[in-house]
Amino acid sequence: MTHGETGRHAVPPDGTALFRCIEGSFRSLVGLDLVPLDGNEDSRERWLYEQAPFGILAHDGGSDPRFVYANRTAQRCFEYSWDEIVGMPSRLSAGPDGQTDRDRLLDDTRRQGFTDDYRGVRVAASGRRFWIEGVLMWNLLDPDGHRCGQAALIRQWRDVT
Repeated sequence: MTHGETGRHAVPPDGTALFRCIEGSFRSLVGLDLVPLDGNEDSRERWLYEQAPFGILAHDGGSDPRFVYANRTAQRCFEYSWDEIVGMPSRLSAGPDGQTDRDRLLDDTRRQGFTDDYRGVRVAASGRRFWIEGVLMWNLLDPDGHRCGQAALIRQWRDVT
């Protein structure tokens, strides 16, 4: 089964550890719950990947960060499947004219722990340009509290007109 298919385990490989990192880092840094707390961890993980009404993207902590997670809402927004977006350098989500702004967001988040209410232009796989708005970005922390990447919650998006 590919991750674009609907099924009982339509979540990323090794998703539980990544889900714990995304959810735990959000709770620790932002002070809120990312997913509804009803249900067990598996059902919360599935909800975030399959049903969340907002996009979630995460990239690793490398010098040229690569996406390690994109829920279905983010996949639809950016027009990439799981297999296409995971492993892709996250800088490719913004056009050349948006790199300085994107880099500032990543740096601010690195220093502050999280940044809220970001707005910027991104590029879908088809070349369609769109605004992401109300974005909350936070650092991903490993079990020892060290930064190991960043994640973004995209509340709204609309095509550039």
